Amino acid sequence: MSKVAVVYWSATGNTEAMANAIKDGAKENGAEVTIFDASDFNSEMIKDYDSIAFGCPAMGSEQLEEEIFEPLFEDCETKLDGKKVVIFGSYDWGDGEWMREWEKRCIDHNIDLVSPPLMLHLTPDSEGISDCKIAGGTLA
Repeated sequence: MSKVAVVYWSATGNTEAMANAIKDGAKENGAEVTIFDASDFNSEMIKDYDSIAFGCPAMGSEQLEEEIFEPLFEDCETKLDGKKVVIFGSYDWGDGEWMREWEKRCIDHNIDLVSPPLMLHLTPDSEGISDCKIAGGTLA
């Protein structure tokens, strides 16, 4: 059984809803899943999981949340070798620049993104939740 971590930061609950759907999709596909608020996860924990989903909404001028999530991901991004990874988040404005930049960072660090980045506008609808569950299944 694969072990999956779903790590997220959420201000409004939209990214949290995505995290829960990813968790559900991984569980439905036989994985053991632990969900973490970003403040409760650190890079030393990576070794305990086969796959990790990282979620953060667009903040400020389309960037990752700067006080908790950005430092966490910066510490993790060079330690994800051999792990399957999904990145996800919600947004309210802009055109997805934060997600494109985040995806490029992952590619530059040879992170194995096993799903296209998941980017949903505001509250996830049923199609968005379904897409998150499918991504969770790819992590299982």
